[in-house]
Amino acid sequence: MRKETTKQTGDYFEQLACNYLIENNFFIIETNYYAKKLGEIDIIAKKDDIYHFVEVKSGSGFEAIYNITPSKLRKLYKSIEYYLKVKNLDVTYSIDAIVFDNQQIEYLENISL
Repeated sequence: MRKETTKQTGDYFEQLACNYLIENNFFIIETNYYAKKLGEIDIIAKKDDIYHFVEVKSGSGFEAIYNITPSKLRKLYKSIEYYLKVKNLDVTYSIDAIVFDNQQIEYLENISL
């Protein structure tokens, strides 16, 4: 039996995260947005005129949230700034996280506060 790659696992949990967001009345704008030399935004969604830039993490226990380090947040901010500039957007936004522990899901809004 072949072991799943990290990318396959990531794609699987990102799809589950998108499904969760859709079920909760979010509109998915983009997934896996790559900002040149800055990093990737896992999910860009919109709800009630607010853009949500969502980082998806999975692991054993909800400790996976600790993988969103201050350095990762700085890169995410730069990626968001790049996205907003390229798309010529001036919008209200939130940086959120969806964390999986096996099949359980935790949605954390405004993790940058």
